[in-house]
Amino acid sequence: MKYVLMFIETEEFAQQLEAMGELERRQAYEAVGRWFAEHAEVITHHTHLAPVHTATTLRLNGAEPMVTDGPFVEGKEVVSGFAEVEVADLDEALKLARSWPACPIVEIRPAS
Repeated sequence: MKYVLMFIETEEFAQQLEAMGELERRQAYEAVGRWFAEHAEVITHHTHLAPVHTATTLRLNGAEPMVTDGPFVEGKEVVSGFAEVEVADLDEALKLARSWPACPIVEIRPAS
C-alpha cells in the first residue's frame, strides 16, 4: 500500500532548531539524511517544502476563486515536507513514522 507521511513542524520545534548551534543543527539534518537512506527501499518520493510564508492559496468555495498569499489556515503547525512510501500496511507505515528523527508530528494518509 502507498502512504504519504507528512512531516509537521511546530513553532516550538522551529524555535529549537533556530536556537541550535551550527554543529548541532548539522547533526540534526544528518539524522534526517540517514533516516531517508535507511528507508530508501520503501520511499518512492519525498521533498522538503519551502517555508510556509511562500505559500499561495486558492479558495474555490465562493462565487469566484480567490487567491491569497500564505497558507490555507492560520496555525502553529505546518507541513514542512512529505515522503510517499510503499509498505505492506498501516502498521509498517506507523513503524516507519515512529523512527522519524525531526518534526514532532507525522500525519499518515493512504495514497491511491
